[in-house]
Amino acid sequence: MTTTVTLLHPGAMGAPVGGQAARTGTRVLYVPAGRGPASLERARQAGLEAAESLASALAVSDFVLSVCPPHAAEDVAHEVLEHGFRGVYVEANAISPDRAARIAKACAERGTTMVDGSLIGGPPAGGSGPRLYLSGDAEAVARTAVLFEGTDVPARPLDAGIGAASALKTAYASFQKSARVLAAVSHALAASHGVGDELTREGEELTARILAEVDHLPSVAARAWRWAPEMQEIAATLDAAGLPPDLAEASAAVLRHWDADKDRPDLPLEDVFARLHTPAGPATTT
Repeated sequence: MTTTVTLLHPGAMGAPVGGQAARTGTRVLYVPAGRGPASLERARQAGLEAAESLASALAVSDFVLSVCPPHAAEDVAHEVLEHGFRGVYVEANAISPDRAARIAKACAERGTTMVDGSLIGGPPAGGSGPRLYLSGDAEAVARTAVLFEGTDVPARPLDAGIGAASALKTAYASFQKSARVLAAVSHALAASHGVGDELTREGEELTARILAEVDHLPSVAARAWRWAPEMQEIAATLDAAGLPPDLAEASAAVLRHWDADKDRPDLPLEDVFARLHTPAGPATTT
């Protein structure tokens, strides 16, 4: 029998992800009511099938795949549950583990199984796509993974409960999105001093894969005693240029958690992380 999925909603990420599932022979429905022209065109290009209503789509669906703006995730879930859906609800939005747990609880109360999912990477295009991490009920996770076998959205089941996939997405996005914001601030500062091109050239020289270099983190803690004052100097420079100093000030505050670890590059990684769970030292006056 053909597996049927209701996709909520055919956005820039949701539509092509749903289209990848459709490539495996899965019937992927969407609800055109209330969607704009761009969404309708995305759904058409992805090969999705229009349903008359949400109720009619859910009545024949084995899965719901929720890919919507994070702030709407709980409202979308409750709307689905109000229609009596009893299949597998795949919550694939960029939400906190606590929100994922709340949605899972609401699903369980209605007899619905929720799979916690997270999409890491850009929309499918040109033979590549995001990784779909899945956690929660093992059987439901396995069934969800099958929907994307052989597609450009590789499913990666986690041997963990609800909240794990959301935590992974949150951890990744906290770095990736903050790095982009930091790049904008850095270039704005360089441009205000007429050295924007030089900063770009320096950026081209960078080869570090910072998020992958976990073994380098103890050396960060070991140098925090002098990095924190440097970040305060950066904050002052940004402020003088009329730019937001918030990221630099926040970095200085985080670095102060490692004040007691001066020149300890051999600090065990678990201790590096543990320091971040304890109060930071007082700010240093520059």
